[in-house]
Amino acid sequence: MSATIIDGKSIAAATQLEIKSRVTALTKRGIHPGLAVILVGDNPASHVYVSNKVKACGTVGMHSVLEQYPADLTESALLARIESLNHDADIHGILVQLPLPPHINEHAVLEAISPDKDVDGFHLINAGALMTGQPRLRACTPYGVMKMLEYNQTPIRGAHAVIVGASNIVGKPMAMMLLQAGATVTLCNSKTRDLAHHTRQADIVIAAVGRAKMITGDMIQAGATVIDVGINRDDNGKLCGDVDFDSVAQVAGAISPVPGGVGPMTITMLLMNTLEAAEKL
Repeated sequence: MSATIIDGKSIAAATQLEIKSRVTALTKRGIHPGLAVILVGDNPASHVYVSNKVKACGTVGMHSVLEQYPADLTESALLARIESLNHDADIHGILVQLPLPPHINEHAVLEAISPDKDVDGFHLINAGALMTGQPRLRACTPYGVMKMLEYNQTPIRGAHAVIVGASNIVGKPMAMMLLQAGATVTLCNSKTRDLAHHTRQADIVIAAVGRAKMITGDMIQAGATVIDVGINRDDNGKLCGDVDFDSVAQVAGAISPVPGGVGPMTITMLLMNTLEAAEKL
């Protein structure tokens, strides 16, 4: 293996130390950053995710509230609770864990959260602000990827970045952040013809398409930086990303692993968004 490993765990730990210092400074001013996490239903993976988020809040000295509701909670009851939290001065960030039960309109729920407390960065106002180059609260995963590139000292200005995956959660906001940083961006998806033609031209490849080991070593130019956002299971049930780590690591200049890469950074940037929301008071 020749590639440098971009260790998301260590970058997350360093970033959380910075967040903790800023939380301490805010607390001395009488502002104690607070995050409300809402979980509806009994999705096992969601339980793990929210537990990790609440635990991370404690690590940096933030206040957190975890509210768990049964799967038959009505949409109107959920919207009413969000409205209450919008006006709660002790809460600076609101996160509704997805997916929601089928009878609840996810878009309506996400839009009900105050843009000033939308620490997932999904509200149309925050998405639009990013699009127009005036970012407010940013989508956590691409925000984390930008921090990883920064720590790796990956040149972005003038670089060609290829993103594989065009979701609202990762691909599209990732493209906007890289454009703002001066990259030339190609946004691909699972239906892109001759995907390898695009990825072989990239200085930076970000894989976020949700297909196990889709990006292989022969699709990467020598020395490229490769960030793997995917979370999948291979044929043996082992956790893996969208990148075939073993083959790509022989070609790339730097690569993020799965697990231990983007995952820890997503939670960390959720904390950063909550902090930034509190700092604006």
